[in-house]
Amino acid sequence: MPTAVDPSLNRRKLRLALKSARDKRGLTQRDAADALEWSLSKVIRIEAGTVSLSVTDLRAMLHEYGVEDPDLIAELEEAARGSKGQSWWTPFNDVISPPFSQYLGYESAASDIRGYHPSLIPGQLQTADYINALFAVGRTPSNPQQRIDLRLARQDRIFQDDGPAVEIILDEAALRRQVGGPAVMRGQLSFLKDLITQQKAVLRALPLTAGAHDSLDSSFFLLGFKDDEDVLYVAGPGGVSTIRDDREVVARYQECFEDLRTKALSEEDTVTLIDDLIVGYHST
Repeated sequence: MPTAVDPSLNRRKLRLALKSARDKRGLTQRDAADALEWSLSKVIRIEAGTVSLSVTDLRAMLHEYGVEDPDLIAELEEAARGSKGQSWWTPFNDVISPPFSQYLGYESAASDIRGYHPSLIPGQLQTADYINALFAVGRTPSNPQQRIDLRLARQDRIFQDDGPAVEIILDEAALRRQVGGPAVMRGQLSFLKDLITQQKAVLRALPLTAGAHDSLDSSFFLLGFKDDEDVLYVAGPGGVSTIRDDREVVARYQECFEDLRTKALSEEDTVTLIDDLIVGYHST
């Protein structure tokens, strides 16, 4: 369990507070940049939470935005000091693209995670053996062990005691698809069952009888926050993207998740299905 707040969380805290203060002042990002005599890109990067912020620059922004509350100023100054340094995923930078690094920043700050994958067990729920079996198919990725370690590190953080609430819809096709041998699938299915029975996550199977739905060709995850709008992560034939500002697209996937939730089995029936599949793999 981490002992200190990740820098990405402090940058997010600053992003929300500074955007709110700028909006209350009635300033655009261009107005703020001109008043501070900064480049527009600097203000954009700060409000996107992708860069650290010095206390000196923070004070300049707060002064320009008319923020005078001493308690709030002290709190944000502490966040600015904590916005520097490495995020937990920095050791894995060799296998992380910039878009996925941005996603990890959101995921680390999320209070809840909802998601669905149409054909595989989602990455946050995969065992090491399942991941190895996936990597054994086709062209072996660079630094495979580092990629496995990254995926398992994400899993550890998500399922720590104070981690986010997790609700994943598991497609029955993914539960039945044999990735690796029977032993790999028994281990993977047993891990999913443990997450359910230990109440570490809400996992419900979407039966094959549910038929067609709006996300057959892509996986997606909705990251919820106590103080911000949902962020959407989509991976499909068109690549991957993290979407925060297109509220119409985010709303479409929120509706899609609710539709999948309605069609999914109960947790009790999901455990029954998993048990049946485990028994089947014992006889294979």
